[in-house]
Amino acid sequence: MMRRIVIDTNCLLAVLPSQSPYHGLWMDFIESRLELCVSNEILSEYEESLSEKTRPEFAEAIIKTLINRRNLVRVTPTWRFGLIDADPDDNKFVDCAICGRAELIVSNDKHFDILKTIDFPYVRVLKLQEYVLL
Repeated sequence: MMRRIVIDTNCLLAVLPSQSPYHGLWMDFIESRLELCVSNEILSEYEESLSEKTRPEFAEAIIKTLINRRNLVRVTPTWRFGLIDADPDDNKFVDCAICGRAELIVSNDKHFDILKTIDFPYVRVLKLQEYVLL
């Protein structure tokens, strides 16, 4: 079975450069070795962040690549769990992971650490550095 994940925006930005030690995660997605779950909220944040930090053509190309892949799983969260109080904006990744039945979230954001203390609904979170060791 193919691994199904959610990637936090900062981690997405970290995996895109070909010289990045984490680029293999992006290549796993491109070569259909994993499924990436996104909601409309997440796609919007990806687009906004890419547009701020890269050239507009690059941002557009990445978003087009994402939405045209068969292994992109579009999720419309049916429930707002509100598990992250420290930064409620991060909850969109958690809701997407739960509703999309993702195996894990890849994030280096410390706000996600709270999920390690919550038994239900269980959401596994790995740092980008931990993910590449899988």
